[in-house]
Amino acid sequence: MASAMVVVGLIFLGFDYSGMGSRIITSAVATVAILRRSSSRSLQFASVPMASVNPIILAWGAGEDGQLGIGENEEKESVCAVTALESERVCSVVAGSRNSVAICEDGKLFTWGWNQRGTLGHPPETKTENIPIQVKALADVKIVQAAIGGWHCLAVDDHGRAYAWGGNEYGQCGEVPEKKDNNNRAPKRDIVIPQRCAPRLSVRQVAAGGTHSVVLTHEGHVWTWGQPWPPGDIKQISTPVRVQGLEKVRLIALGAFHNLALVEEGVLWAWGNNEYGQLGTGDTQPRSQPIPVQALSSLILVDIAAGGWHSTALTDEGEVYNWGRGEHGRLGFGDDKSSKMVPQKVQLLVGEDIVQVSCGGTHSVALTRDGRMFSFGRGDHGRLGHGRKVTTGHPKEVPINLPPPRNFSGSGSNGQWCAKLIACGGRHTLAIAKWRDDESEKSLGT
Repeated sequence: MASAMVVVGLIFLGFDYSGMGSRIITSAVATVAILRRSSSRSLQFASVPMASVNPIILAWGAGEDGQLGIGENEEKESVCAVTALESERVCSVVAGSRNSVAICEDGKLFTWGWNQRGTLGHPPETKTENIPIQVKALADVKIVQAAIGGWHCLAVDDHGRAYAWGGNEYGQCGEVPEKKDNNNRAPKRDIVIPQRCAPRLSVRQVAAGGTHSVVLTHEGHVWTWGQPWPPGDIKQISTPVRVQGLEKVRLIALGAFHNLALVEEGVLWAWGNNEYGQLGTGDTQPRSQPIPVQALSSLILVDIAAGGWHSTALTDEGEVYNWGRGEHGRLGFGDDKSSKMVPQKVQLLVGEDIVQVSCGGTHSVALTRDGRMFSFGRGDHGRLGHGRKVTTGHPKEVPINLPPPRNFSGSGSNGQWCAKLIACGGRHTLAIAKWRDDESEKSLGT
C-alpha cells in the first residue's frame, strides 16, 4: 500500500488551526488504481477503464481566499471543476485551510489561494490568487509529494530532497539564520521562495502540522523540527531531530499538534497533543514520545490520516476507524458527535469498500473503490459538497454533476466522473477525478 499510495502530506493552513488534515497520493496515468482484496487479505490492484483524457481537479467549499482555484473568490456548495489545469496531467492535490497545491505527473507544482506569508512559493503581489500558478523556483526539479501546514508548505522531489517555504517564525521551514538580533536570538522570517530543508536527509515523505514539520526518510526513520506543541508549551526545535523509538516507518500523518506513524509490521504509533483523544490511547494525556495505539493492534492497517484534532485509519478490508474530536460529526458516527478516545469502526461506511479517507479541520471525506465520495462533518461554506450547508455525522455521497470532457469522443450519456483522490482542507475540499466511459467498459467485458 505504501508504494501504491504515496500518502501525503497533511494540510492545514489558518489562523485558528481549524484546517488540519489532508492528503496526497500519486496515481496512474490512464487508470485508477483500485484496491481489491483477495481471500488471503493481501492487497492487489485492478484497473477501471478510463477515457484517454486528462484527469480533472474538483473543488468545493469556502473560496474567499481563492483556494478553489476557479478564477473567483466565491464559495461553492456543489462540486465544480478547476479548468485552469485541464491541460495538465495532475496526479496529486493538497488542500490547506486557505490555500491549495497540485502536482503533475511531470513534477510541476502549482499553488493557489492565500499568499500573505509566501505560502504560494513566490513573492505575494496580492493577498490571494484564485488561479493556479506554477512555482517557478521548483521548475527544475520533479516534485513527487507535498504538504501544507499552519502557514508553511513542504515538498519533496524524486531525489529525496525536501523543500520548505512560507511562515518560519517557529523554525518550521528548517532555516537556521546566521545573523542574530539584539537579544542574540535568531530572527525568524517568512520564506517566500522555496528552499532546501533537512539537506542531510534522504526524504521519502513530508508532513506539516500547525507549526512544525515531520519527514520520513528512505531508511524508515522519522525526523521533526519547528514547534510541535501549541506555541508557548515547549521550546521549539530549530534543526531536525530524530523521533526516537520508531523504526521501519512507512507512512506518517500530522494533525495540528499530533502525529501518527504506521510502521511496516502494521503497528500505529501516536504522539503529541491529545486533548480530544486524537492519539487513540484511551485518555487525554499528551505524549512527548510515540506510543502504540493498542486498540488497532489486531487489524491490518493500510492507510492513515489526521485532521486538526481527529484521526483515521483504514484497514485492508476497506473499513474505517475514527477517533478524536467528534464535534460537528466529523467522525461519521451519525447523531453521536462526542469525542472518542479510542478508535471506533465507522459502521455507516461498512460495505462501501473505502480506499482512502481524508481529514480536514472539521469535516472528513471517504473515497470508495469505484470512485464515489462520502462526506460528513461541518457543512457551512459548502465544504461537504451536498449542495446545501448542512452539518451532519451521517456520511452522504457527494454528487459530481459535471458534463463529460470537452474532448471526449464517446457518448456522454454513457459515462461518469469517478474520483481517484480526495483532499480535505480547513473549509474546502479538493479531489481528482477521471472520466469513465461505460461503453468502453462494456466492450472490455468488465
